[in-house]
Amino acid sequence: MNIKYLFHNKFILFKLLFLINNNMYSRLFNNVKKIIPKISQTELIALKSGGVSIDRDIFSGKINYNKLKKNQNDNNQSDDNHSCDMIEKTKLILQKYGESNVYPLNNKININNLMEELGNMGFLGMIIDNKFDGNRLSISTQSKILTMMASYNPSIAVVTMVPNSLGPGELLQHYGTEKQKNMYLPKLASGKLIPCFGLTGPHNGSDATGNIDVGIVKKIGENRYIEIELNKRYITLAPIADLIGIAFNLKDPDNLLKTGGNGSPSGTGISLALIDKNHPGLIKETYHNPNNAGFPNGTLKGKIQIDLEQIIGGEKMAGNGWQMLMECLAVGRGVSLPASANGTSKAITYGIYNYIKHREQFKIEIGNMQGVREKFLEMFYNTWVIQSSVAFTSHILDSGAVPSVLTAIMKQQTTERARKVLLNGMDIYAGSAICVGPNNFFTKFYNSSPIGITVEGSNTLTRSLIIFGQGLNKSHPYIYSIFDAIQTNDLNKFKKEFNSMVLFCTKLYFSNLFINNNNRFSRLENLVKKYANLVNFVALMGGKIKSDQMISGHMADILSNIYLAESVIWYHNTKGNNDIPVEIRDYCIDKLCAEAEMKINLVINNYPTNNYYNNIIKLLLKPTLCKIKYDNFRNENMIYNTINNNENVIKLLKEDIFYENTVIEDLEMLSKLNKDKHKDLYNKLYNKVISVGEYKI
Repeated sequence: MNIKYLFHNKFILFKLLFLINNNMYSRLFNNVKKIIPKISQTELIALKSGGVSIDRDIFSGKINYNKLKKNQNDNNQSDDNHSCDMIEKTKLILQKYGESNVYPLNNKININNLMEELGNMGFLGMIIDNKFDGNRLSISTQSKILTMMASYNPSIAVVTMVPNSLGPGELLQHYGTEKQKNMYLPKLASGKLIPCFGLTGPHNGSDATGNIDVGIVKKIGENRYIEIELNKRYITLAPIADLIGIAFNLKDPDNLLKTGGNGSPSGTGISLALIDKNHPGLIKETYHNPNNAGFPNGTLKGKIQIDLEQIIGGEKMAGNGWQMLMECLAVGRGVSLPASANGTSKAITYGIYNYIKHREQFKIEIGNMQGVREKFLEMFYNTWVIQSSVAFTSHILDSGAVPSVLTAIMKQQTTERARKVLLNGMDIYAGSAICVGPNNFFTKFYNSSPIGITVEGSNTLTRSLIIFGQGLNKSHPYIYSIFDAIQTNDLNKFKKEFNSMVLFCTKLYFSNLFINNNNRFSRLENLVKKYANLVNFVALMGGKIKSDQMISGHMADILSNIYLAESVIWYHNTKGNNDIPVEIRDYCIDKLCAEAEMKINLVINNYPTNNYYNNIIKLLLKPTLCKIKYDNFRNENMIYNTINNNENVIKLLKEDIFYENTVIEDLEMLSKLNKDKHKDLYNKLYNKVISVGEYKI
């Protein structure tokens, strides 16, 4: 071919370049296919369920400060009035039923009466629409109610939160047929029906769908039905439930189903159905005792047969259960469990705050001992972070967003941090925290704390697999689009998204080489940039991310700390920086950044070096290591004095908790007394609060 002719013929030249270009992208397309981890159908559904929020900004390497400002539209007078009314009702319930466990049955609390009263007062219909006689409340109000309940009686909080999170009520509202909604929702809202939801069993725990109970479609004459072998455990409210939701793997060997909601011809797969407590074949005879935490939890067993119309949403929703569960998981993960952690940590921290101001050892108040002060400040820090993130997440959920990655962060981080608060508090409260008695306000929290860490996907699983794994695929600005292009075999889309990602990664990398740390916000901004840059390099590990869970877990921690730091900024903007010392905000942000910076360095230093390319990557990452800043002990003492001397800080610390007629109230009263002016009264109350339970031999 004549070269001169070729160059003069623009069409042929363009076509040749196009072919070369296409060949390069085709090879790249196939190579990327190889490193992308295999994703199961259940994982794919989880990725497509829920949405994103500021996690997308974090993965893009930026902080959107507009989203961290106070929203003037948050103030709705009618909502505020209703919220105040429900808070007052919460206090009445707690005053009436006290601190005793609600289960197993005891002489102090009749759980049936309690559930009836909770229903009558609107506590069991907080997620149910008014048209079904529900008492739908904002997420923020629900969170406040559950925080208050959990701060006083964790068992009452559990029996209230379960009907308002993942279960028949929420599933029916989103997916039920009109007949099912009208039949069940009004009774659920009023407490005439107590729900439970059976998902886990001996062979499926955190791997919820792994080896789940099987249901088989069968037919006798013209009647089709599903036969299920049930073996469920760890089911909260099962011992007292009237309406039972069950999850099972539906199989249709004879192709008897007419349709399926998950795209498969027969609608096989995870399906959800409803049965009542008297359903033939259902065995509901045994209960568990979760760490003496005092709420009903038990088993569902037996060989049962159900009609196809008992599937939630009817036959058309057969096989669509996993998607239904994933889309409804946000309430448990993002609201109920964080509210419990919030109530626990706030009550303990407020109690210990007053205790260390008065408890004397070595002739001084123990709050003046740096060893005690250090533990208390760790408690305060984690509690402040929890309450800030709970408020911020509720605000996000109230806006209509359902960010699955952020709600997973909330579940894992708040329950873990509340456990740290609990253990530090027990160290300070010492003997009074381990001896049973009226002044021990720790045991109820100590018993219930591990439960929040275990349920709704154990924290180990959530941290090591879900948070970063889903965040990478869902929240990253380009990765899911590239993945989708590969799944749909769309080369043109792949080219466009890949080119955009290369440009994004290049700009982000070089911006990390020229950074400054002029102030606290720039430190956080630089942390976000460094994290987003590191994400792009970790993504090159492809399918190995799943097995290299130490890297995945630490990447989850960094993401979590960034989100928590942004929560603190939002919380202070919302509550008013004039009312809260800026030092409190900065103290929390600094600690969150310091934890994350250490982990960024840890990930870089442990980046795999199993081949030539990975060695180059690790070399490129070295200049992006964080400069580590260490705590200043003088600053710790200053923060303690700031907390002590600011009424607004203490007011927010004890906001939304209930401690009437408890030792925490006595400790608060001690702080109100003048030790010299009311010496006799002070000494009497002091001796009362330091006493421990004594029992006759």
